[in-house]
Amino acid sequence: MNLRGRSFLTLLDYSPEEIRHLLDLSHSLKKEKAARVFPERLKHRNIVLIFDKTSTRTRCAFEVAALDEGAHVTYLSNSQMGKKESLEDTAKVLGRYYDAIEYRGFGQEIVEDLARYSCVPVWNGLTDTDHPTQILADFMTIEEHAKKPLQEIHLCYVGDARNNMGNSLMIGCAKMGMAFTAIAPRALWPEEELTARMQELSKTTGAKIAFSESLDAAAGADVVYTDVWVSMGEEAQYAERIKLLEPYRVTMELLKKTGNPDVLFLHCLPSFHDLETAVGKEIFEKYGLKEMEVSDEVFRSKHSVVFDEAENRMHTIKAVMVATLGE
Repeated sequence: MNLRGRSFLTLLDYSPEEIRHLLDLSHSLKKEKAARVFPERLKHRNIVLIFDKTSTRTRCAFEVAALDEGAHVTYLSNSQMGKKESLEDTAKVLGRYYDAIEYRGFGQEIVEDLARYSCVPVWNGLTDTDHPTQILADFMTIEEHAKKPLQEIHLCYVGDARNNMGNSLMIGCAKMGMAFTAIAPRALWPEEELTARMQELSKTTGAKIAFSESLDAAAGADVVYTDVWVSMGEEAQYAERIKLLEPYRVTMELLKKTGNPDVLFLHCLPSFHDLETAVGKEIFEKYGLKEMEVSDEVFRSKHSVVFDEAENRMHTIKAVMVATLGE
């Protein structure tokens, strides 16, 4: 399958067969790295990473994956894009210097415009509405731990279902013929237009898309997934989100509702499951919460595969780069 020259902006742009190819390549590349085999498929390639939002996993995964494959990386967090130079002009300049661009930041239109004007592959490291590289890592992790194929998996997302992870997981599940249930307050369900598109897509892939405000909808789930209650840029909304989402914390009681002793717990990280962060301590002082979206008990339990999931960011991002930029 030839994906060379393609941007990776959203899974909406990729067919189930193309996503399957990227997952298979991810598994293969992980085995190569474990065997210390480095073919350097990106040798003499130059990649720029533009970060308008802070990051740990995304930046590190892109840098290590690129270096493993022989590419040179520039980390850019202080560009003039949108300040003293238009996005269009910046994209045209970077497209002359670099073979590919990664962007992590705010509006989806930014990464779309970078692809439009740069004439090189552009990869979405996260926007306000989409996080496609994370979904590849999530599905890879499920395949490593679940005892059934993806199309038989029931993934239950609990929490803020209208953020980039809620959107992206619904898209990914619809594409791959999986069952997706979002459990969230109705005010935090995804946009109706996107939901309608995914329900229409599900008619061809066999996926099932459902929404509920009841935790009982987790029954039968193979995977329970959650994310932070407040996304980057929404910090002023903590009080409102805590009031809405505290009943939706992922606890052992919730996992028991699945009726599945082997249920997996996933989280894209970072997670507020204890008081070992500055934000966690601040929330405790203001609102008295020792845990937010997931209990420490669940986070550290046998069900949790969050660190395998974090590692797989690197392998799946490498697969995207190799598939779209490699020789």
